[in-house]
Amino acid sequence: MATLVAGSYEKFIWGFAFKPETLTLKPLFSYPSHIGPIKAVATAGTVAASGGSDDAIKLYDLAAAAEVGTLLDHSGAVTALAFYAPASSPGGLPRNLLSASDDGAVCIYDADPFVHLKTVPTHRKGIADLAVHPTGRAALTVGRDACLALINLVRGRRSFSCRLDREASIVRYGCGDGARFFMVADERITVHDSEDARLIQEMDGQKRVLCVAPSENGVLFTGGEDRSITAWDTTSGKVAYSIEDAHSTRVKGLVTFKNGNDAESSEASNFIVSASSDGVVRVWDARMTAKEKPNPLAETNTKSRLTCLAGSFRK
Repeated sequence: MATLVAGSYEKFIWGFAFKPETLTLKPLFSYPSHIGPIKAVATAGTVAASGGSDDAIKLYDLAAAAEVGTLLDHSGAVTALAFYAPASSPGGLPRNLLSASDDGAVCIYDADPFVHLKTVPTHRKGIADLAVHPTGRAALTVGRDACLALINLVRGRRSFSCRLDREASIVRYGCGDGARFFMVADERITVHDSEDARLIQEMDGQKRVLCVAPSENGVLFTGGEDRSITAWDTTSGKVAYSIEDAHSTRVKGLVTFKNGNDAESSEASNFIVSASSDGVVRVWDARMTAKEKPNPLAETNTKSRLTCLAGSFRK
C-alpha cells in the first residue's frame, strides 16, 4: 500500500492510501494543521511531516492518522522537508528529518524521538529546496541568493557553496547511489555529477517546472505550468514519453513508486501520482503511457488548492 500526503494553500493536510491491488485511492484524513499555507510535506514509513508559512513543522503518525507534535525551530516559513531513512531501516522508518526555511537555515533533527540537533546557517536569503544524499552524509540546498550549497551532515556544517547563473527552485538526488543530482531553474532542468557538481546534461521543459520525481534507470519525471507529466531520459537529455494535459491546471506535486506486488517488473516506475493546484490527485500507470491519452487508474478531488505532495510505499 502507498501512503500519500498533500498540503494545501488553505492550511489543510490531506492523507490518502492507494492500494494497487484494487486501484483505489482512499482518503485517510484531512484537517487544518497549520495557521498558514502548507509549503512542504515529506513521508517515510508511517511518519509524515509538513511545513508551513507559520514557521512550524507538524509531525504525523500515518498509521494512527493523527498529528503527534510540532517543531518550532525556524524564524521563517518552512519551505522544504526531507527524511533520511537508511535502506536497512525496519518499515522504512526515518533516522533524521531535515528542514529548510525562508530564514536561510537548515535544521537537523533526530527522528526517534524528534529532537532538534543543530541549526546550520546556509544561505543569505531564503532556501527554496533541500535534498538528502542516499547515504545520509550530505545534503544539497538551493536558495533565493542564487547559490547551491552542500551541507556535511556528519559534521553539521556547510562545507561548500557556489554561485549559480540563475536562481534554482528545485534540487534532487537521483535514485540509487546518488551519483547524480538534478536542479531546476524556471523551465531549465540540469543534471550534475554529485562529486564535483559538473554539468552533465541540460534539458528544456518549455514552460516553468514546478515539481520533479526521480525514478529508476535515469528517468526523471517533471510537472508544472504545462499541465503535463514528462518523463525525461537524463542520459540522452530527450523526452522518453509524456502524459499530455494530465491536469486542467498546473501540476504542483509528483511521486513515483513501484508496485510491491510486481518486484520483477523492469519498468522505471509502475505508478506515478500527481497533484494539481485545482485540488485533484491522480494515479497513473507508467506502462500505459504508450497510449495516446492514458486514463488515470484512480483519482480524488480535494477541492482545495494543493501546493505539495509526498508519498511512500509500505508493505
